[in-house]
Amino acid sequence: MEAITTEKQYQQALKDVYKQMSKGEDNITDAEAEKIRAKALQIQAYEQKHYPFPMPESITGIVELKMFERKITQAKLAEMLNIGTAKLSQILNGKRKPDIPFLKAVHQKLNIDGNFLLEKV
Repeated sequence: MEAITTEKQYQQALKDVYKQMSKGEDNITDAEAEKIRAKALQIQAYEQKHYPFPMPESITGIVELKMFERKITQAKLAEMLNIGTAKLSQILNGKRKPDIPFLKAVHQKLNIDGNFLLEKV
């Protein structure tokens, strides 16, 4: 399959995928599912190029993005970072400044760039 290069092709690809998926998962053949996957990858590549998602500009924003990407709750994140849920909640709500142990933990556990963390403190 060719790469999507125009907005018209992009819109058509979205319609094609929607049409196939509206059949329902149980009514799609393996070949159709593979075509949907391939088309979805093309759509994703086009979107990444033409509709970039801005990166968060705050520690709270990047931590919340990482939580969303990993589908984890505040309680699970607090456990991962080995900090209390109240402390994490206060940091995420701006009621408490991030401390060194928190910054170190999010750098190590969530792979957040250390330079980003230092610039935003």
